[in-house]
Amino acid sequence: MTAVSYAGLQDVPAETPVLISGGGPSGLFLALDLASKGIRSTVIEPRTLIDPDRPRAKTTNARTMTHLRRLGLADALRNAAPLPVGFAQDVIFCSALTGSEIRRFPNAFQLEPGRYGPQPECGQQVPQPVLEAVLREAVAASPHATLLTGLRVDSFAALPDGGQRVTIADDSGRRTAVDCAYLAGADGGSSTIRHGLGLRLEGESAALSNVSILFRSRDLASTITLDPAVQYWVLGPGAAGMVGRMDLDQTWWAIIQGVGGASEPDPATLVRSLVGADIDVDVIATDPWTARMLLAPSYGTDKVFLVGDAAHQNPPWGGHGFNTCIGDAANLAWKIAAAFEGWAGPGLLESYGPERRPVADRTIRDAAANGKALAYHFADAALTAAGVEGEAARAGAHDALAVKQSEFDSLGLVLGYSYSESPLVAPDGAPVPAEDPIRYVPSASPGALLPHAWLDGTTSLYDVLGTGFSLLVDSTVMDGLPPEQAFAPVITAAAGHGIPVTVTAVGPSDDGTPMAELWAADAVLVRPDQHVAWRGSSAEAAAAALAVAAGWGNTGPFEQLKEGINAVVVS
Repeated sequence: MTAVSYAGLQDVPAETPVLISGGGPSGLFLALDLASKGIRSTVIEPRTLIDPDRPRAKTTNARTMTHLRRLGLADALRNAAPLPVGFAQDVIFCSALTGSEIRRFPNAFQLEPGRYGPQPECGQQVPQPVLEAVLREAVAASPHATLLTGLRVDSFAALPDGGQRVTIADDSGRRTAVDCAYLAGADGGSSTIRHGLGLRLEGESAALSNVSILFRSRDLASTITLDPAVQYWVLGPGAAGMVGRMDLDQTWWAIIQGVGGASEPDPATLVRSLVGADIDVDVIATDPWTARMLLAPSYGTDKVFLVGDAAHQNPPWGGHGFNTCIGDAANLAWKIAAAFEGWAGPGLLESYGPERRPVADRTIRDAAANGKALAYHFADAALTAAGVEGEAARAGAHDALAVKQSEFDSLGLVLGYSYSESPLVAPDGAPVPAEDPIRYVPSASPGALLPHAWLDGTTSLYDVLGTGFSLLVDSTVMDGLPPEQAFAPVITAAAGHGIPVTVTAVGPSDDGTPMAELWAADAVLVRPDQHVAWRGSSAEAAAAALAVAAGWGNTGPFEQLKEGINAVVVS
């Protein structure tokens, strides 16, 4: 277990700019993202220890790894991960770990050794306790973030100035209060913050439960007769479920799917059934759970927000739940920072829920669909048969398993989500790419994620983005003008109202593709969260779009600049 020093009530500050209830991945990430922008926060977390026997989330997708890269933490997580990307990248469906391969899905979860194309970082398989330890260490090293463990948020109430007074309690029931300007509830499914807002998660739970098993085995690695895989899905006639390595030593995990009734076999027996052999199994821990498809009707107010599992609970199929939580935190962090820095328009913080809730809704729906096609749905004793019968059964299962592609090859979900309906983006009238959970079509359509490109062997287009807004201009269309001169109205508008913006000319990608071809425009305005706010060629339109992206809409000091929004030109 990973320990941190216990915090007592005497360590709770009287005031903090941002109070974060919950020190899981989303709460810690929010604190670190705020810290990267110079905003102080205090995280309150009941757990003093990180329990390694409950690995929970294991998939850190390419988008989350890119967020971690932005904070300088991607390499730290990869170095801490017990299972390197190079070990295995495929998911294999089989009759047993000593049986026949039925179908495989290559490069699942964006696992790809070497340089990755769609993002600066590929995915990483890593247990959630390892991720949390890396984030806790980063918080401990930050001058702007504080983690206080052994404490919980008990209640909160609005102050006359619009802030919040939060009551903090310890295990003995003693209490103290801390005042904050913003309160973030990253405190999970039983969120105190959500209850305090009078909100309930809406949705349903799966009909059958599951059991996660963490175990050690000296013999399993040498017993498996299949190729290395990041996950094995077993469709045998006994237990049905998943098995994977926790590390390269002797620790493994398994998930028995579709558990029902009160008289299930013991965990070691279930594991042996998945393996198809009588191996040694030393059970470390078991964790029963039920997949839930739940979503809050609102993500909070302009001062109190819900983040991660407090706002939504995703089934784990596809590994999207934790990653959706990190996406929430990344969206919220820059908007809170803008409020403290004084340039946030009245619509900026209001956009958090409307932007993020549809992403969670879409992700939950896809994961729920995959939850209707689990291992036990394909289980068939004939899969283990010899001869023509077995061959026919395995061929039929291979074809039927095509329905699982979106669970493992889900780049359309991971990178293809868009904020195109957000009031913070300036639509250009061009068609918005259709949503597809599998197929990702890179697009600079306003609201979409900035299409990625490598500028040279090691430099990503994302590496040239600033910490605030970034106006990227194709260097081949500048006609010798410095980009700061060609887009002077953007710089003038930003400087007059304190909006952080950088203007950068970028050349073709290392394969020779011009940026204007990648973007379908001469220039793009990119938000701090790496989503496109505007694309076009007019400097005046870009300046007007900055008003929209900063949350001013049709009001405030940018009203006149907004008149130029119709000047957007898409090449």
